[in-house]
Amino acid sequence: MASKPFNGHPSWNAWNVPLWINNDEGLYIHALECIRNTKSREQAVTRFLRHLGCERTPDGAKYSRRSVRLALVGLE
Repeated sequence: MASKPFNGHPSWNAWNVPLWINNDEGLYIHALECIRNTKSREQAVTRFLRHLGCERTPDGAKYSRRSVRLALVGLE
């Protein structure tokens, strides 16, 4: 099943996960710590997902590597 574009993003998931990470204080701080304590965005994504403690946002979007990577692009 192919994902459909959503609000200018590749998919609803790719829009939703960054929205949560950028607007939830705890997730945002966690994302910044992952970026600051790793040498690359890929390592930051791995660390973020490993220490997240859940698989989905409160409204059901999956924390995928792609969606988290998109969220981390503009942070720092």
